[in-house]
Amino acid sequence: MKSQPECQRCFLRQSADAARRAGLDDSAAAVLQERVRVELAGMSDADTPPVRASRIHALVRQMSGNPDPYRTAKREATAHALALYPYLRWRINEAEDPIEMAVRIAIAGNIIDLGVADTYDLEASIERVLTGPLAINQLPRLKNALSEADELLYLADNAGETVMDRLLIETINKPTTYVVKGGAAVNDATREDAIGAGLDQVCTVIDNGAAILGTLFEQCTDELKQRFDRAPLIIAKGMANYESLYGSRRGLFFLLQTKCAVVSAHLGVPEKSLIVLEDSARLSDALR
Repeated sequence: MKSQPECQRCFLRQSADAARRAGLDDSAAAVLQERVRVELAGMSDADTPPVRASRIHALVRQMSGNPDPYRTAKREATAHALALYPYLRWRINEAEDPIEMAVRIAIAGNIIDLGVADTYDLEASIERVLTGPLAINQLPRLKNALSEADELLYLADNAGETVMDRLLIETINKPTTYVVKGGAAVNDATREDAIGAGLDQVCTVIDNGAAILGTLFEQCTDELKQRFDRAPLIIAKGMANYESLYGSRRGLFFLLQTKCAVVSAHLGVPEKSLIVLEDSARLSDALR
């Protein structure tokens, strides 16, 4: 999906937050903001939000000399989520429908998105997602696809959210390849973050070869492209994966919370909606 004019404010907010986390002083941060404005003005109207955001955060890392401005925040988010792991495992084990419970918990973890807001309330997100309706509910299709697939490709989103992904992968209990980023990009999960959440204990962890938001195939490894093409079933977490992959192929399911007006409008749902959507499905059908 294409970037919209209102995305510009978000990109500028992201660059300011990243500059602060990277340790830039006020003068350097102001120079960065001007560079970001120039960069945005030169980008193609056809660029997706993840393309633009990836370039902006690469600029922050370059100008600050800090290769991972969000490292501390990612470690804190993972520790926070791991502290909730026993309770969430209990909720899944006691649930009448463990798969639905694990899917909802995975969606709840999608609130840990420092590209959208610099704070979040994970516990409140969990309770809201466990009790609220799915605005787009193609969970029955996902469960059917899970029953038929012999393996799963899982595209990660944020660090900390990784713990909730682990719970879903454990509950699905099929051979799974978990795809993280090849380098730091906001608080998206890298191999270090996945291992910190224990994903290497339950599945195969690979990286996509690039420090990017979402999944931008022109920057990804051939291995990731081949796995994406041949996987019988793919789960893609978060808005950036939706923004970059929507319309790619069948057998691809998006799990996310809509945390901005642009993505919400594209899906035709209110902000803060909970989404389980199969790619290439007619949204009018999905919303019935």
